[in-house]
Amino acid sequence: MLQLILILSGVCTAGMAMPLPDFYSYSLAVGEGSGTVYSTAHAGRITGIRVWEYSSAYISGFQLSYDGNWTTLVCANYGTPMEMTLHDDESIAQVSGKYDNGYIYEIMFVTNQGRSLKVGQPSGNSFNLYPTHDGSELRFLSGGQNGYGITSIGAHWAVYHTSANSATP
Repeated sequence: MLQLILILSGVCTAGMAMPLPDFYSYSLAVGEGSGTVYSTAHAGRITGIRVWEYSSAYISGFQLSYDGNWTTLVCANYGTPMEMTLHDDESIAQVSGKYDNGYIYEIMFVTNQGRSLKVGQPSGNSFNLYPTHDGSELRFLSGGQNGYGITSIGAHWAVYHTSANSATP
């Protein structure tokens, strides 16, 4: 009888959908981090990036687009924005750049298709933020800003599941 119960419980378990492991990782924030904290956390997938540079100096602000909708501006929109729209099935796979004297001076977003958006001045200490799990992509950014520029940046990564790729038969 005990063997029958164990066999039946194994059959029931095999027929049930198992939850996917949580492939979340966080790249620690770089930079001084003074000022007000920010987060771009939003529902949906990142579909675009917009970055402002203050007068050939530091990064003054940025926005992310989630499923075509832009987030609230992080910090300030001093200068002319540089923008990149992602293609279908394209995601951010790496965020790198330079920081010094209390600000992020350069930022570069690299996609899983090898495209990149680089804004700012190559001055200061280098950083390179990337996920720890294969298939993960940038989900949102967080850090600090002081009203004039971005003072720190950290990256949050996870596997993005749509209803199409997470449905069970």
